Amino acid sequence: MNFSLGFLDTTIIVGYFAVVFLLAWWVTRQERKAKANSYGSSDYFLGGKTVGWFVIGASLFASNIGSEHLVGLAGSGARGDMAAGQFEILAALILVLLGWVFVPFYIKSGVFTMPEFLEKRYSSGARTYLSIVSILAYILTKISVTIFAGALVFEVLGVPFWVGAVLVVLATGVYTIFGGLRAVIYTDMLQMFILLLGSLSITFFALQA
Repeated sequence: MNFSLGFLDTTIIVGYFAVVFLLAWWVTRQERKAKANSYGSSDYFLGGKTVGWFVIGASLFASNIGSEHLVGLAGSGARGDMAAGQFEILAALILVLLGWVFVPFYIKSGVFTMPEFLEKRYSSGARTYLSIVSILAYILTKISVTIFAGALVFEVLGVPFWVGAVLVVLATGVYTIFGGLRAVIYTDMLQMFILLLGSLSITFFALQA
């Protein structure tokens, strides 16, 4: 079943993408202006290590709540399959373990990524191997699901599935590649508020129906 978009719907969607891209552009511009002569890989990949705790927490929250949850897990729950909730319960436990045990160790080691740590501990071959496995696993188990769920939403709106999938990839890739981690973090914070507002609104109206 397809739904037609009205003027207000189109305005909100276009406005949302405009705000996301403008925020990413502004954050990147401010950071590069502040570090005109010293902008390097640490600033691009780690946001200059100057991002506050609330922004990091909001980004972590938004990064873990995507279309696969709002479309996939929520749909499973609506059908009565509450077992899907274990996905998030276990994820919460792992995040606590990551934050309290592993992150301090990574910081002390002075590494940006887990493959980089393996290179320091073992060899460059171990780093390359884990990088390839991680990328393939992420594409097959995370990115593909997110793109599929996002494309389904576009398909409901009358946009062909593959067009929707390409739009999801392009929209995410543009501000990620050009903006670096800081741009991603701040756009994630914006999306956290939108996700919360949208999810709470859907829950309220669904229970009222």
